[in-house]
Amino acid sequence: QLQLVESGGGLVQPGGSLRLSCAASGFSLDYYAIVWVRQAPGKEREGVSCISWHDGPTYYAESVKGRFTIYRDDAKNTVYLQMNSLQPEDTAVYYCATEELGCSWQGPFDHWGQGIQVTVSS
Repeated sequence: QLQLVESGGGLVQPGGSLRLSCAASGFSLDYYAIVWVRQAPGKEREGVSCISWHDGPTYYAESVKGRFTIYRDDAKNTVYLQMNSLQPEDTAVYYCATEELGCSWQGPFDHWGQGIQVTVSS
C-alpha cells in the first residue's frame, strides 16, 4: 500500500519550532519532488515549500522564507520541514504530497499524506 504519513505537528508558542516529517511507505521518494502545503480554516490551500529529487533545488513561499527549511533523507525515505520562529498565522493543517514532474505549487500531485495539525498560540 502506497502511503505518506506526516508527523511532528502539535501546539507551540509563538517563536517556537517544530519539525514535520513526511515518511513514505510502499514506494520510494527518490524520484519525486516533495511539496508541503497547508490549509488554514476559511483559507485557500497554500504551497509552503518544495524540494526536488536528489537534493535538487528547494522552493519556499515568501511567507516562510528564512524561517522554514525543507530537506530530505532518501535513506530514510523521508522529507522534513523544519519550522522556526513560528507565528500564529502559520496555524494550519500541513500536508505533504509527491510530484513526479517536479516542484510546482499547482501540481499535479500524485500521493498525499493525511495531514497534520500545527497550532501556534500562546
